[in-house]
Amino acid sequence: MPKSLISTRVSKLKPSGIRKFFDIAATMDNVISLGIGEPDFDSPPSVIEAGIRALREGQTHYTSNAGITELRVKLAAHINLLYGVQYDPATEAVITVGGSEALYLAATALLNPGDEVIIPTPCFVSYQAQVMLADAVPVEIPCHMEDNFDVDTRAIEAAVTPRTKAILIGFPNNPTGAVATRERLLEIARIAEKYDLLVLSDEIYDRLVYGGHQHVCFPSLPGQAGGSVTL
Repeated sequence: MPKSLISTRVSKLKPSGIRKFFDIAATMDNVISLGIGEPDFDSPPSVIEAGIRALREGQTHYTSNAGITELRVKLAAHINLLYGVQYDPATEAVITVGGSEALYLAATALLNPGDEVIIPTPCFVSYQAQVMLADAVPVEIPCHMEDNFDVDTRAIEAAVTPRTKAILIGFPNNPTGAVATRERLLEIARIAEKYDLLVLSDEIYDRLVYGGHQHVCFPSLPGQAGGSVTL
């Protein structure tokens, strides 16, 4: 397709390096791919059977735009059980087809053209793309291996401008595996409150925490439930 037919915003997006490695690994035998964020086992038989049963029972039609009510109720109860965060399933929960759709919907719903979003990097490959697809501007804050990929909150605050709308974080981190401490997240919350910023918190890997580390759900921090979006 001629490049002139592609929108400017899309032509600026970078291809996924992770997907390149995935495609290469898929052509090779006896190779274990560690590039894609999924478990190394197939879906459990009970889950497969539940999907088949739903199809046989005719659950193949449109649902509410926000997702099946019963599922939203279960999701809200799950988050409350794990982290003590309360969401109204009727007005504060949306079911999406994976985290990438959730990021896209959040970006398009919250960002205006020219808004800036601060993103600690390395990060999930689509963070910058989702911001750019909303005609907003990703502002990258590098994290370094010698610091265990810890977030430099001083650099975050230094990057705030009058156009900054949000801070997008992802912990436990993909691809580094870093887990943000409660103290570091409280510093991010302080910056968000000081400059009236939103915090988009991607916590898709919240259960993949090992050793002495502990995941902290960002909305569970004091005063953050109403000023953050959990993905």
